[in-house]
Formats: sequence, C-alpha cells, structure tokens
Amino acid sequence: MHTKNVTPYVAAIIFSLIFGLSFMFTKKAIMVISVFKLLSFRFLLAFIVMSLLVLCKVIKVDYKNKPIKDLFITCIAQPVVYFIFETYAIQYTSSSYAGLFIALIPICVSIMGIYFLKEMPSRIQWIFIFLSVAGVIYILLNDTSSINGSANIVGTLFLFVAIISASVYSIYSRKISLHFTSFEITYFMMGIAAAVFNFIALILDISNGNANTYFQPILNKDVIISVIYLGILSSVVAYYLMNYSLSKMAASKSTVFANLATIISIVAGVVFLGENFYYYHVIGSVMILVGIIGTNYFNTI
Repeated sequence: MHTKNVTPYVAAIIFSLIFGLSFMFTKKAIMVISVFKLLSFRFLLAFIVMSLLVLCKVIKVDYKNKPIKDLFITCIAQPVVYFIFETYAIQYTSSSYAGLFIALIPICVSIMGIYFLKEMPSRIQWIFIFLSVAGVIYILLNDTSSINGSANIVGTLFLFVAIISASVYSIYSRKISLHFTSFEITYFMMGIAAAVFNFIALILDISNGNANTYFQPILNKDVIISVIYLGILSSVVAYYLMNYSLSKMAASKSTVFANLATIISIVAGVVFLGENFYYYHVIGSVMILVGIIGTNYFNTI
C-alpha cells in the first residue's frame, strides 16, 4: 500500500524533470529546423517506438467500446494544440521564461477541476497552490531582462494558449483514465500527433519545393540529439508517467508538479544555454518548491 501511494508522486517528479529539460532541447533544435519539422520528427519517433512495443507485445492496447471521442479531444488539446503554441512561444522567448509561464497550469487546472471533475482542493491546498504560482510571478516581475527583451507580447499570448490547452488535457486525461490505460492514452496521443505534425510539415515542404529533402535536417547532430530526447524521453516516457500520475491522483495535485519543471528549465537554461540567473530565481524557486510540497502533503477534501 505504501508503494502504491508513493509511486504516482515518483512518476510526477520524474516527468517534471524530463519536461523541465525539454525546453532547452527544443530551443537548441529550432535554431536549426522549423517548428513543425521538429514536432513531426519528435512524435514520429515516439509513435514508431511505441508501435514496436505494441507489435512485440511488450504493451497491450485495446480501444474497443471505449469513449474514443473524449480520447481524441484529449490528444488534440495536448500534444497538438499545446506543442504548436509552446514551441512557437519558445522562439519568441527564452527557455527559462517559457518554463516559468507554464507553471501557471496548476491554477487553471484547479479551477477547471472543480467544475468538470468535482475535485475541490482544500483551503490549505489553495494557499500552497497560490504560493507556488506566486513564486513564478515573483520571478517574472523581477526578471526585467526577459520581460523587456526576448519575451514579447506574441510569445506571452502563445504561452497563454498553451496553458489553456494543457489544462484541458489534464482534465480530460483524468476523466478518460477510468476507461483507458496510461499506455493506451499515450499511444493514441503519439499517433495523432505524428499524423498531424508530419502532414503539416510535409505540406509546408511541398509548397516550398523542399519535399525531396524532408529528412535532411536529422543529419544535424543537435537535431538528432534533440529529437531523440524529445521523442523518446519527453514524449513516450514522460507522457506515460504523466498519464499514470493523473490516473492516480487529483488533477490539481499532479499538475502542480509542472512548477518543478519550471525550476529545472531555469537551471538548464543557465547551465547549458548561458541564460542569466539572479537571487530572485532562488527565492522564487523556494516558493515554488514549498508550494508543491504543501499541496501534495495535505489531502484533498
């Protein structure tokens, strides 16, 4: 029983770490290839890997007599809509800024969860949820270099759309977990994303007369590394762990771990991309961590 209670939290921590580093890999890749080409390669690799697992009977999937409509809505919200706007947002902002903004997802999910899932966080949980988000806002207000520089209005608007779509995904994923396994949800997500993004990328290449060089970008070392990380770890592994945690705990509790990804994205941006790091990043990060711990320490009532 103790192991069963701890496992969803371990899964949430791991997927947060993976997602936190994904901003850096995305930022590096889109310096070389287009947004849709990166997304097409990422999810095509993820779908191929999961298909091989299904064919080898490592994992089992069965979609008969199940609510496919709700599953389809989940997949359109994320990864399709979410990643279009998140990836474009990273083009207009820094990876750390994008990671900070995405940390607003738990508030949006908590509010939507009350209506759609009848999951009401306790008063003390609301305090810690807002503390975590306050840490994000504190960093944003102090990080004038990001706000006045690379993080323009367009990038911020794109991030808002990403937040809403991610929240819809969290709510629906929690809802459909009663009918689908975590593997079934993840596999369907990878298939839909691979089909949509490769179709868009191919149409764009045909219109530009570059269809014969569709796979040429994967010859670039940075692109290969980014696609492998984003396609296998950040898509297959992280999304499975996220779907698993959403099936085992309230949506508001699971998604608050997105704020842990925020801290990871800041550290990765500083260490690997040379982005700035100041004292208020430390203070804000502590607020975020305390918020995460507090939200998950107190049970939902």
